[in-house]
Amino acid sequence: MDPNGKIALVTGGAMGIGFSICQELLKAGVKAVIICDLDKQKGEAAVKNLSVEYGKDKVKFIKTDVTNSSEFEDAFKTTVGLYGGLDIVVNNAGISNDRNWEKEVQINLMAVIRGTLLGLQHMGKDKGGKGGIIVNMASICGIYALPPLPMYTAAKHGVVALSRSLGTEYHYNATGVRLAAMCPGITSTVLYNETVNNVYEDKWGEEWDRIRAEMKEQGPEYVAKGVVQLVRNAKSGSVWVSEECKPIYEVKVEVTKLVE
Repeated sequence: MDPNGKIALVTGGAMGIGFSICQELLKAGVKAVIICDLDKQKGEAAVKNLSVEYGKDKVKFIKTDVTNSSEFEDAFKTTVGLYGGLDIVVNNAGISNDRNWEKEVQINLMAVIRGTLLGLQHMGKDKGGKGGIIVNMASICGIYALPPLPMYTAAKHGVVALSRSLGTEYHYNATGVRLAAMCPGITSTVLYNETVNNVYEDKWGEEWDRIRAEMKEQGPEYVAKGVVQLVRNAKSGSVWVSEECKPIYEVKVEVTKLVE
């Protein structure tokens, strides 16, 4: 899909990777990007910053708690009402806090499921839409085991599985909506920098520090540029990694059919 002229909705778009994704989508020519975020102050600041370069009519902020089903649904309805449709959904909102793992799972997995279903509802050809793409933000932890962050890892594995399952031909043929999962490696954001303080047990922080020392950090712009690549070209159900400032690459996961 060529992003030019399209309508995009990005959760957690007020800062970090989400903000960079909004920026890169605007660079790619989207007609408008809707930032859905819980932080009103940062959301309005993001709109102000992006509007200076891309125009005030190209960016809108909708205060959204992705764990609140009615509030999340209203964000989609508002977007479609304002622009007459929706083409791109990026489920990016997330936290990293294994000490508060129930909230972590609510945001990192359950809200991604909800955002995916809302995207299918509003873009699916079987629902009267014109198709589109949903990019779900997972993590390198979604394809590997990360000992110090087991609950975070479990949620991100779920995001990958969701994207692969709803991205199969069965669903794509019915909806015309592609799904893809992006798995960032260590990326310099506020969320990442706070992770070491949020491991479930303090002693696990030492293992997290060891892992971090062995990996090269990247800026959020590398992930964001990769997301635009997925919007343009990703095959439905595909899983991609962005790490260490390198070009993104696809992870080939063997598909086992239950029924031949």
